[in-house]
Amino acid sequence: MKSVIVSTLLVITVGLFSTAARGEPFRKQITNSMKNLNKKQWSISSKKVTPDCKIPWSVTKQTLQGGKQQGVELITIDNGKLQITVIPTRGMGVLDVRMGDIRLGWDSPVKEVVHPQYVNLDSRGGLGWLDGFNEWMVRCGLEFAGGPGEDKFINNVGDEATMNLTLHGKIANIPASQVEVVVDREAPYRIRVRGIVHERLFFGPNLKLVAEISTEPGSDSLRIDDWVTNQGALDQEFTVIYHTNYGRPILEEGSEVITATKRVIPMNDHAAKDVLSYARYSGPTDGYIEQVYLLEPLADDSGKAHVLLKNGKADQATSISWNVSELPYLTIWKNTAAKETGYVTGLEPGTTYPYNRRIEREAGRLPKLSPGETRRFTLDFGIHVGAKSVARHVNRIQAIQQQAPQIDKTPARTD
Repeated sequence: MKSVIVSTLLVITVGLFSTAARGEPFRKQITNSMKNLNKKQWSISSKKVTPDCKIPWSVTKQTLQGGKQQGVELITIDNGKLQITVIPTRGMGVLDVRMGDIRLGWDSPVKEVVHPQYVNLDSRGGLGWLDGFNEWMVRCGLEFAGGPGEDKFINNVGDEATMNLTLHGKIANIPASQVEVVVDREAPYRIRVRGIVHERLFFGPNLKLVAEISTEPGSDSLRIDDWVTNQGALDQEFTVIYHTNYGRPILEEGSEVITATKRVIPMNDHAAKDVLSYARYSGPTDGYIEQVYLLEPLADDSGKAHVLLKNGKADQATSISWNVSELPYLTIWKNTAAKETGYVTGLEPGTTYPYNRRIEREAGRLPKLSPGETRRFTLDFGIHVGAKSVARHVNRIQAIQQQAPQIDKTPARTD
């Protein structure tokens, strides 16, 4: 009788441990600079991790060769419907997202996925960031973002000094120090690629970005979850702008951006000329000069803002949703130039507008992190196919707009 009880207890105990193991997410660290770990090629699939999932998925890592992309690492999440390509080498940016014939991304003149070692941020008067610019989603920040130019800071001996800020900061050109893949073993089987990127220097900021890109098998959406932490001992100014960029097929003549907004401000006199048509797009135009518009987004009852870009026929669209308490500003960048130059528009939720840090500070828009403080940012991205689906999302956004927005005919003062 005693042996029967012992055997029964063993069966129950093994069963409990098996259940716990099945409930624990799959985790695999594929990069860790402190452990000198870096798996150049690696893959995992639903067959091994989630055999009960009816939708096949996979995660694959590869290392690029040749030219300026030598050594760049790409991680592709294939959820059975979307293919999402993450670039750990470039600050955990996202190269593109594909769903059938639809691609979230654009055709930059920069064709290779450029390794940061070939990007000189100080070149061309602080515009060197553009040497590697071809991603669908690239983060701008963290110490600063926006246009290049001079700003003041306190140096290592406590004196006020000046520094030349480069375009859109450093974070997009810092390789991730740690990268892991995490997959839930239970429905809905969320797949995550998570990386840690440090922006830090002696006598300077000590900021940590934990960046996570995730999706679910069979979904037509993805999510970005970021955590920014001040690991320094003093208050630290910071900025993060999610520079998401769209070209063909969704961007074309007749495309339109739909969002609920309180106010629209042209960034400069050139943009002010066409401010009344800020939401509409032309086809590729030789000699087009970029136009930038600054929006104060309105939120729905849940506190979320939404922006949608739809094609000319209104049967394809893509959307972004985010919490305005986290990212209170939206920038629309229009660059409907010739295809060879880079036909693209940017939809950019952010903690600030893309002015130089000095201007954002003077305007009272520049946030700070206290020592040890963490801020979280969550953005949801979707692809919408079919006239009914697009119309449904347009109507949802337009319902937030209770009255016409204020549209400024002149730019805000920046002197």
